[in-house]
Amino acid sequence: MPILPLPQFEADLAEQERERLIASLVARGHDRGAVEGLGADDLRVLERKESPSTLVVRYGAMKMIGEFPYRGDATPGCGSKLVVRTFRGVEIGEMLTSTCPNAGCGSSVTRQQMLEYIENSGGRQYPFSTEGRVLRVATAQDLDQQAKLDQSRHGLRLDARALAESMGLEMKIVEAEPILGGERLTFYFTSEDRVDFRELARRLGETHHTRIDLRQIGARDEARLTADYERCGQYCCCKQFLKVLKPVSMRAAKVQKATLDPLKISGRCGRLMCCLRYEDETYTELRKRLPHRKSRVGTDEGPGVVVDTQILTQLVLVRLDDSNEDLAYPVEEIGAPGERKPSSGPAREARVPRRPERRPAPAAPAEPRPAARAPASPETDTTEAVPAKKKRRRRRRRRHEDGESGDGAGPAAPAEAAGDRPTPDSERAPAGEAGPGEGAPTRKKRRRRRRRRGSGETGPGSGDSGGPA
Repeated sequence: MPILPLPQFEADLAEQERERLIASLVARGHDRGAVEGLGADDLRVLERKESPSTLVVRYGAMKMIGEFPYRGDATPGCGSKLVVRTFRGVEIGEMLTSTCPNAGCGSSVTRQQMLEYIENSGGRQYPFSTEGRVLRVATAQDLDQQAKLDQSRHGLRLDARALAESMGLEMKIVEAEPILGGERLTFYFTSEDRVDFRELARRLGETHHTRIDLRQIGARDEARLTADYERCGQYCCCKQFLKVLKPVSMRAAKVQKATLDPLKISGRCGRLMCCLRYEDETYTELRKRLPHRKSRVGTDEGPGVVVDTQILTQLVLVRLDDSNEDLAYPVEEIGAPGERKPSSGPAREARVPRRPERRPAPAAPAEPRPAARAPASPETDTTEAVPAKKKRRRRRRRRHEDGESGDGAGPAAPAEAAGDRPTPDSERAPAGEAGPGEGAPTRKKRRRRRRRRGSGETGPGSGDSGGPA
């Protein structure tokens, strides 16, 4: 059963195409009222006359960009496959956008915008050329032939690699690129040193009967030819849109505080990731606003020393001089060491950790001062005065033992006869020790002698009476 299109569907499609043509012509500067009065055929003719004069095309395995003139009748759209003639020969390219003087349609850019983009992307290092032209829109036969050439790349690469190894050349054939016209066959290789490949080029030319072009590339260009996806899950930047592969320094990784593990910051090429270069300028500008470490700054809670900084959040960790605490402040609240900037209120409290309120510690009880020379009685003796009292007793005992001998020492007179106070129980000799007349003088006997000597009395061994005068 044949499938016939419904008249209503055909009418809707024609109306949609007419609206598209009118919108395109109005965007290019035509009057809407005049354009709406034209038929569908007249609108197509007018659009063909207003078609852009040049097309921006991407071509080759290295994804080079060219702006080539176009004089065809068909109006290609973005992403259309084109047959272009470049400095290498006839090959297949992909239309990126169109350039027209007024940038009428949404998919076109002015030449000035395109040149500014190229200048910002690398300038002279950008792979841009104008030597060529667009021949036609690629047909099905052109696409089938290009697909066969792409399938033959693997065999061409293996044959060239085996030939180079047999000749003893220290080089690695990375990729082979045949083009649609067959005028040239390009081989890309990597090598640590300079290689004399003239003999290899001659033998490859005899085998393939075409012009051989051998190009030495670096590690990043090798990744552009062979890599597919990166660890981020996206297609490799060098293969998708990045045209100028500038070297990336370790300084960019340190500024962004990325890990310095080579396995985590290296791409498929074995070099530092190109994405470290994307935000390097932003990090550099934000870093200039932050104070240096170990520099003195002023905050709303007093001066301090910068301990650490965060570039993206623009926070400064300050160690205060008064409390020796580390607090984070926004860079807007940081001033000179003698300057106190007010805080930003609730906004600051929401993102900056505040220190807890400090309560005054309870005062310790004052310790009493020991009296240095106050006479200590048994009733008012303190703990601090006991060591000094013992020392004085030892010194007096030594003087007494050195100055007196045990021969003339007689029995001591009673304490009541000398007018002395009774000896306390704590100073009496304990039971079981030698008495006054049995050996060395006891503490009670020595004390009585010292008291009689101080009052002018004489002991019983001196020949005087031991009673009162």
